[in-house]
Amino acid sequence: MLDMLVVGGGYVGLSAAIAVKQAAPHLNVAVVEAAPEHVWKNDTRASAIIAAAAKMLEVFGIWNEIEPEAQPITKMIVTDSKTSDPVRPVFLTFDGEVADGRPFAHMIPNVVMVAALRGACDRLGIDIRHGLGATELKTHDTHVTVTLSDGSALETRLLVACDGVRSKLRDLAGIRTVTWDYGQSGIVATVEHERPHDGCAEEHFLPAGPFAILPLKNNRSSLVWTERTQDANRLVAADDLIFEEELERRFGHKLGSLKVIGDKRAFPLGLTLARSFVAPRFALAGDAAHGIHPISGQGLNLGFKDVAALAETVVEADRLGLDIGSINILERYQTWRRFDTFRMGVTTDVLNRLFSNDATPIRIARDVGLGIVDRLPRLKSFFIGQAAGTTAKDNPRLLAGQTI
Repeated sequence: MLDMLVVGGGYVGLSAAIAVKQAAPHLNVAVVEAAPEHVWKNDTRASAIIAAAAKMLEVFGIWNEIEPEAQPITKMIVTDSKTSDPVRPVFLTFDGEVADGRPFAHMIPNVVMVAALRGACDRLGIDIRHGLGATELKTHDTHVTVTLSDGSALETRLLVACDGVRSKLRDLAGIRTVTWDYGQSGIVATVEHERPHDGCAEEHFLPAGPFAILPLKNNRSSLVWTERTQDANRLVAADDLIFEEELERRFGHKLGSLKVIGDKRAFPLGLTLARSFVAPRFALAGDAAHGIHPISGQGLNLGFKDVAALAETVVEADRLGLDIGSINILERYQTWRRFDTFRMGVTTDVLNRLFSNDATPIRIARDVGLGIVDRLPRLKSFFIGQAAGTTAKDNPRLLAGQTI
């Protein structure tokens, strides 16, 4: 019998397995992943990793593998305009360092991060089974039985679902969600440009939604481009010439000519919050627990916070000789994470509604607000600390760079 089974082999699932196994090597931990074994090597996307999450990756012993390919975000610029505006005034700027001199975030290619996490799993002896999804779930007094898509079954004292915003396991566990659709999709693509970005990230608030430009190594940038779903699907289906022409209208010409590298994809955007993060011998983490708008760039980092809190809860319970799958233990994890998740979900929802709006009075009010924040250094420092995840008083030890 397994001590902990993680379903979902993405960043959050792999990190959850590593965090527990590293701190409690005697526990038998395994991962089941629905995707084929090598499909992650074709991922051309990148992710924003905040300073607190980078500290956790240091504790895992893999940051030294990741850092050479990680692009520090040294500055953040926020503008508010229409696509047709000839000039886009800068309303808010942030320096990219937090108190200890670290960049508040890095952009990391997904293939680099997954390779490092999988390497850590190999070194710790964590078994990863590929091409298998969960089809049935039965909870017993002492364990959970998970039936997989090949007909085999696994028994585990604790089941952790990291299988995404449309979590099959969440449904099997009978956990309901609060969900609504924004009518928007996020276009994700990587572009190459002539001039260096100097580590500067930009977020343009346009009428259809935020348009984020996030720096990568080698004169490249990652885009998270929000459009109405119908327009997003049309743009992604268009040939590169039309796509790049529309892109230039939003991106501008300050970095020279643009060229799309690799695939461009569109993902529907909405808000999904699980009504409960736990059930007997069962816990949700990452997008399975919460799917939020990408306007703040915090979605993946919320998942890393889940990992750090869950691992600390489980490992401390194990050291006390307690049952790691007990609902009393798991409710400590839920209490730790639920309010922060709800707060971030509401914040991103309000920001999206506020900034995906072209009504003149609202534009004036939000631009005045951005201007006021830009002139208050202490308030800016507070916001950057919050974004970096370094100032929260209830941070788990892993996010402070400490072992469990």
